[in-house]
Formats: sequence, C-alpha cells, structure tokens
Amino acid sequence: MLNTINRVAVVGLGYIGLPTAAILATNGIEVVGVDVNSGTVDAVNRGEVPFVEPDLGVHVAGAVSQGHLKATTETPSAQAYIVAVPTPFREDRSADLSYIEAAARGIAPQLQGGELLILESTSPPGATEHMANYILELRPDLSLDGSDSRPALLVAHCPERVLPGRVMIELVTNDRIVGGMTPEAAEAAKELYAVFCQGEILTTDAVTAEMAKLVENSYRDVNIAFANELSVISDKLGIDVWELIRLANHHPRVNILQPGPGVGGHCIAVDPWFIVAAAPDDAQLIRTARNVNDAKPLWVVEQVAAHVNSLGKDDVKIAALGLSFKANIDDLRESPAVEIVSNLAGRAAGHHIVVVEPHVSELPSKLADIDNVTLVDLEHAVEQADVVLLLVDHDVFKDLSPSDLGHDRVIDTRGMWSALAG
Repeated sequence: MLNTINRVAVVGLGYIGLPTAAILATNGIEVVGVDVNSGTVDAVNRGEVPFVEPDLGVHVAGAVSQGHLKATTETPSAQAYIVAVPTPFREDRSADLSYIEAAARGIAPQLQGGELLILESTSPPGATEHMANYILELRPDLSLDGSDSRPALLVAHCPERVLPGRVMIELVTNDRIVGGMTPEAAEAAKELYAVFCQGEILTTDAVTAEMAKLVENSYRDVNIAFANELSVISDKLGIDVWELIRLANHHPRVNILQPGPGVGGHCIAVDPWFIVAAAPDDAQLIRTARNVNDAKPLWVVEQVAAHVNSLGKDDVKIAALGLSFKANIDDLRESPAVEIVSNLAGRAAGHHIVVVEPHVSELPSKLADIDNVTLVDLEHAVEQADVVLLLVDHDVFKDLSPSDLGHDRVIDTRGMWSALAG
C-alpha cells in the first residue's frame, strides 16, 4: 500500500493538520492542505505559519519551496485523506460532528474507490464510523468491504497525541495508535504514518482507537482535578499547596500534578465530556473531575475580587499575565485565563485589567470589546498594576520576582514563583 500513496490531502490546517501536512511533505509525499480559511491557505502557500509552534515554520517553508506542499480551499483528488478538523462540544456537552461532515462532503465527490481515509480529529466513540457512513450515503456506489462489486474505501482513525510547543518533535517520536474500520484499513494507515513516525505504531479497531485518546486525556484531567481540589482545600486551611505537593511527591509512589487556574485546550478540557456523553450513568469520576476543573476559574475570580476589595480603592489596575491555555504558545482554545479575565472585567466595573500575552498581537474576540480590558506589554503592565495575577507560566514571566513586584500584590495561580523559590 505504501508505495502507491504519493499524494495526500490533509483537510484542516490548524494546530494538528498543518504539522501533519508539513511532516509528510518534508518526507517526500506530495501534500495538498485544505482549509476553509483563505488567510490560512494564502499563508501556507507563502511558506508561512499562521500560529506559533516551534520548528513548524522551517518545515512548512522548506516543503513549499520544494513543491511538496501547497494549500487550497477546495478538496482535491488524492490517494489518501487525513481529516484534522475541530470537534467541539455543544451546550449539552455532546460532540459537534458538523466539521467532520463538512470535510466528508468535500471528499466524497473525489473518491473512486481504494482511497485511504483517516480521521485524525479527536472524536467520540463511533465518529469514524459516522464519517464512513456519511460518505457512503453520498456515494452509495462505494463500500467498506467491496461487497456487491462496489469499490471499497479504507477508513481508519489515528488520534494525534502531541503536546503544543513540541508538536514537530512528538509527531516523529511518539508512539501512535491506528484503528481501522477493517484490518486492511488499519495496516494501510500504519504504512502511511510509518513515513515519518519513529515510534511504535499500534493497530486496533477504530472505536478502541477513539476511546484510547479520550482515556488518555481523561486520565490527565482526573489527576489535574485532584491537584486543583487540593489547592482550594489548602487555601481554606492556610497551607501553601505548592510546598504541600513538593513534600508529598517525595513519597516513591506519589506524583501529584500541579494545580492551576483551570484546564484549557481543545483536548483535556473537551475530551472527557465525550466519554460522559457516551456513558452518562457510569462516568461519575470523569464527570466530577470535569466539574472540579471547570469550577476553578470562578474560584480564581473570587480570590482576585476579594484581594481587590481589600485594597479599598475605586480604580484598581489588575495585570493579568498570560491568556493562552499553556505556557509558551499562542493557543487560546478553552483557555481558563480568557474566562477569568472576562469574568473579572464584568465584576470589576470601575477597575481596569491590563493583559500581557506575548504570543498574540490582539485580544481575542471575547475580550476585544470590553472597555476595561487592554493588551499591553509586560513592563507597562507591571509598572502600573496594583495587583499582579499570573495565569500562564510563560518563560518570559520567570524573570520577574515576587520580591520585586511586592508579595502583597501577587496572585500566582501557577505556582511559578513558588517553584522557582523551591
């Protein structure tokens, strides 16, 4: 199968799709990236990256200059399709598969039979089958098994398992899970990923592969919830939670994670709800962990509000350091920092919030129209702030010292300065 795949279409050029397209193209595959955003398409065709991810720019520029990578808004014909589009959840926490369906509508007219279709989007159990059935409804002349002399499609799921900020490294080095609708599909997908993946590629069925990714992120979410709950309890008891965790982690079989202002990103903050939706009566621990982590931003807002009120001033300036969901990236998806700043702005009428986010050039839409929120540089923010609220532990903030800022005006939700001191 591998020798026959030399043209791949990657549908969705976001934080996962574009790196996947670039790494395939860097390894000699002809890749066409597809995206609905013409700005993204234009940027890629110029050899540029429309978001922050270390080393990605080098891969994109090189692949484009060599003619192995180009982008378009129209789905082309290809021998393999990788679908890497968003899968957000709706208000009822169920998965929104409309982006996958839109990708399928673009792919379906191009199919002749024999193509490999891989869903890489993090998805609830059954999403790969849903995509396959959706395509077959549009193309009843095709099949999954070659029955009734209809040409067969090879459909598989291969969830991404990379850490933002290390995507180009972990795409190559991490193990991968490939789940096929058929064993033949799993093997075909495994051969394609072997073009660049140096880790072990493990094959299974599609629904198990879907569940594996959700379980990985839910495991993290449950453990983060334990740390976040500890931070709330420790605050009530007058205990430094960062010292507490450092001491507890000296036990040889204890490894408590670090608390924070909440959980963000498209994976850990979203994926557990897919399990809850699939088994609502049984996923009790997973649901509770999600509720604990979802409640943490409001707890931070209450802490800041109490601190502001204790100052007894009419116009308090709050410096909010960081908006992204994790350190040293520009990804604001599901970011608890954005939620905290938004809630603070509503509660702190008459006060002003100056935001520092070194990885973006403008405020996100949720904050852009709020009169008492302004994006400024770090020096300006710290100089004028009455309260310094650390929300993201970007490296650029580590040069600040609580002693320089004044301990009485610092709220450190990441324990960054505590960690440096310890």
